[in-house]
Amino acid sequence: MMENLWGTVHFYLLSKTWQVIGALLILVIGAWFCKRAANFFKRVLERRQVDPTLTNFLGGLFYYALLLLVIIAAAGQLGINTMSFLTVLGALGLAVGLALKDSLSNIAAGIMIILFRPFRIGDAVTIAGVTGSVQQIGLFNTVLHTPDNQKIIVPNSKILGDIITNITANETRRIDLVVGISYEDDIDKAKAILWELAAKDQRILKDPAPTIAVAELADSSVNLVFRPWVKTSDYWAVRFDLTEQIKKTFDAEGVSIPYPQQDVHLFVEKNKAA
Repeated sequence: MMENLWGTVHFYLLSKTWQVIGALLILVIGAWFCKRAANFFKRVLERRQVDPTLTNFLGGLFYYALLLLVIIAAAGQLGINTMSFLTVLGALGLAVGLALKDSLSNIAAGIMIILFRPFRIGDAVTIAGVTGSVQQIGLFNTVLHTPDNQKIIVPNSKILGDIITNITANETRRIDLVVGISYEDDIDKAKAILWELAAKDQRILKDPAPTIAVAELADSSVNLVFRPWVKTSDYWAVRFDLTEQIKKTFDAEGVSIPYPQQDVHLFVEKNKAA
C-alpha cells in the first residue's frame, strides 16, 4: 500500500514538476516579501507615532493577511481549486469569530482606546466604576492600580461602553469645600478668615481666583463654599491642609462650626382634680 502511495506521489511530482517548483518559489519569495512589507508598514506607523501596542498588533495582522494571500496563490499554482478553499476558510473564520465574539469586541475597543487616547499610562481615571492609576493599556484589557495598591483588570469593551473620567487630564483642579458656621457668627469674619488662608498657601492659584460665598441657609448652619484652584498634583495635599487649617483657625478666632442637633421640649400635664 505504501508503495502504491509513493508511486502516486512520485507520478504527481514528475508530472507537476514545474508547478511544484513554481509553488515553492511563490511561498519562499512571498514569505520574504510579506516580512519586508510588514516591517515597512510598522516603520510607517512608528513614524506617525502610533502606540507601540497597536503598531505591533497591526503589523502582525498585516503580515498574516499577506501570507494568507501567498498561500492561496501557491495553492492555485498547484492546481488546487482556491474558490472552495476560500469558502472553507470563510466558514472557519465565521465560526471562530462567533466563538471569540467577546474577545474580538475587547480588541476593537482596545484599538479605539489606543487611537483616540481618552487616557494615557500614568493618568488617574475612573472607568467602569473603578478609580485608579493606569498602568497598562492592552488590546484586551486595561490594568489599573487603586490608591490602596490593588491591581484591577478592566475589559476594554466595558471601558468604551461606560463613562470615562480622566481625573488628571487637566493641569489644574478646583477644590470644593463646604464650611458651615452658626447663625450667631459673623459671616464677613468667616469669609475674611478663608480669604486669609487662601492668601497664605502658595499652592493656591491666584488665577483663577478662589470663590468664597454663602451657598445655603441650612437647618443648623450657614454654609459657605470655599473653592480655590490648585495644580492637579497638589489637589489632595491642599485639600487636607485646608480642612485642618479651617478648623484650627475658626476655633482660635471664636467662629463655631455647628453640628446637627435637636431641642426636645417635654410638657408635663398635671392631673386635674376630680
